[in-house]
Amino acid sequence: MKKKLLTDIELRAHWHRTHSPVYEIEPGTMLTPAARDFIRENRIELVEKGATMTRVSVPFVDGKPRFVDAATGERMDEKPEHMTHLNGNRLVSKLHPRILFRGKLDTLMAQILCLQADAMAEERPQLTEALDEVLDRTRQILSAEVREVPLEDRLLLGMTDEELRHASHDLKGSCGIDHPIPHRDMGRLALRLNLLRTFVRETELAAMAAFADDPSRMDIVRALNRLSSCVYLIFARLLSGKYEQRR
Repeated sequence: MKKKLLTDIELRAHWHRTHSPVYEIEPGTMLTPAARDFIRENRIELVEKGATMTRVSVPFVDGKPRFVDAATGERMDEKPEHMTHLNGNRLVSKLHPRILFRGKLDTLMAQILCLQADAMAEERPQLTEALDEVLDRTRQILSAEVREVPLEDRLLLGMTDEELRHASHDLKGSCGIDHPIPHRDMGRLALRLNLLRTFVRETELAAMAAFADDPSRMDIVRALNRLSSCVYLIFARLLSGKYEQRR
């Protein structure tokens, strides 16, 4: 019997839908390297189908598993359609600011992947790799938000947050060009990068709304602000001729 190959795409779809820390697999399932990374980053437990497991995150009352309304503490035997997982068995409205923020992150990741496909079609490997950094950072932000853990600092394009901020403000010094005004003649890739920058900004605003009363999560807001600077710098670098086509 042919062994099933589990990809990060399947895991990510399941994670965004349920945020469950447990994922059932067929015996003998093989994992892609990206799937292994996603499992490690999000602390997902793989359980073979048919194996005995205990879902410790779901409390039991009179032998019945219960969900909990995160706002009221009310226990429920079944998850209402208008609610979704905040984390574990805690449920909130699908219109909860943190759920809306996660939706923005999901859209942002989809936009990055589409842009990477465009970059690959034009044979610009350096641009594709730069966007890999943007995608990885977005995934880290989502993971930290869902798991409610601090977001680790990291370099983007080889720069610290402050260096990135300075480079994006001083394009003349960092890229040799003035701050560009978007125009249709720039070409599809440049305009898609500018569009991506606006998506990052929207996501940052969603984060501010989600964590308006939680100063501990300003790490996420700050990271998205720097991610916007990163995308803007990639945009400027493309216009300056840095990401040349492969010949």
